[in-house]
Amino acid sequence: MNLSTTDSLKNIPAEAWNALAGDANPFVQHDFLLALETGNCLLPYGWQPHYLLAHNNHELIGAAPAYIKTNSYGEFVFDWAWAEAYHKNGLQYYPKLVIATPYSPVTGPRLLTRPEDLVTKQALLRFAI
Repeated sequence: MNLSTTDSLKNIPAEAWNALAGDANPFVQHDFLLALETGNCLLPYGWQPHYLLAHNNHELIGAAPAYIKTNSYGEFVFDWAWAEAYHKNGLQYYPKLVIATPYSPVTGPRLLTRPEDLVTKQALLRFAI
């Protein structure tokens, strides 16, 4: 298994991404995420694309919508107090890696793999850490 990142979904075929995302959640679909990216909705607000990818023999077998954040704007996790506590103690809270759908409180899987592929999910998590 080969793990990597890309800074744009333009680099990933929509069919390969959507085969993993399924059709139950439009907020992790390639078209939605790419529209955020190309519509200038991400970078100006601190969402730097850093999509996590897992390939096996050049086939996409796992992915995650991930973003490097330099702030907490546009998130539905209110971690401002955490950032302030880190700062007060001389620690750096940002940048942070967020595996999420920007601006959306919609629940659902964010580690995109074939059903029951726990090995790839675990590899994506280890890679993110």
